[in-house]
Amino acid sequence: MATPLLQVQVDIDAPPAKVWALISDFRRMPDWSPQCRWMRQFGPLRQGTRTLNFNRRNRLFWPTTCTVVEVIPEKKLAFRVNTNRSIWSYELEPNGTGTRVIESRHAENGVSAFSSMSVNAFFGGNANFERELVDGMNASLAKIKAAAEQG
Repeated sequence: MATPLLQVQVDIDAPPAKVWALISDFRRMPDWSPQCRWMRQFGPLRQGTRTLNFNRRNRLFWPTTCTVVEVIPEKKLAFRVNTNRSIWSYELEPNGTGTRVIESRHAENGVSAFSSMSVNAFFGGNANFERELVDGMNASLAKIKAAAEQG
């Protein structure tokens, strides 16, 4: 069973507007994510916008589709992975002169049977997969931080 909430955060020495510009540009997702290799957005960024994505882990490739479920400029961006029903979000909070970014994977309502079967067959089981996800989330936020803090 999927853990209901996976969450990591980082403090970035950059204003929310600069951080928002990075995370809301889905074309840049492969720059941050260790799994995402390509993300194509269909239409302007708003609730209901869909994306097509290609992910990779070692020699395993797979497509996913996502639907944006919440957009609050400079505050929150969330999208549902349609195959497994998880919701990924980035929340931005002003933090002194910078921004705290909280990345979350929500699976409070569980994930699809297909997703559970795939995780067990190809990713070494749920515990291993979720450790990889958290490591990937931390890596993603470190890359976003580095990009946002560049002069």
